[in-house]
Amino acid sequence: MAAEKKLSIRVRRVYEAPDPAADGARVLVDRVWPRGLSKQDAALDAWRKEVAPSTELRKWYGHDPERFEEFAERYRGELATREGEQAIDDLLRAASGAGVLTLLTAVKDPSIGHTRVLAEELEGRAS
Repeated sequence: MAAEKKLSIRVRRVYEAPDPAADGARVLVDRVWPRGLSKQDAALDAWRKEVAPSTELRKWYGHDPERFEEFAERYRGELATREGEQAIDDLLRAASGAGVLTLLTAVKDPSIGHTRVLAEELEGRAS
């Protein structure tokens, strides 16, 4: 019996062209729909807005790099709630069998975005 392959997590901007050979399950994880993008062009497998940071946290953060560490801590707190745990479980289920989960976001710099934190959380749980 073969060992189960670990889920690989990728983060990409939703505005980038899809890469069918490498993207696996493409899931938008922003709370609001990206401006100027049609659903067809997004080529999504799912939209899991419930796993995104709350509107209040997102507005407080404002993608200020100096606030990233505190933002990440607060966001992890949101993910640790019952609703957050359920959203993560739903996200992992959406990617089951794909081998690769591509988290899609509209933020300009994903290295200081919620997808970085979410990817770290998912990598700790995925098997």
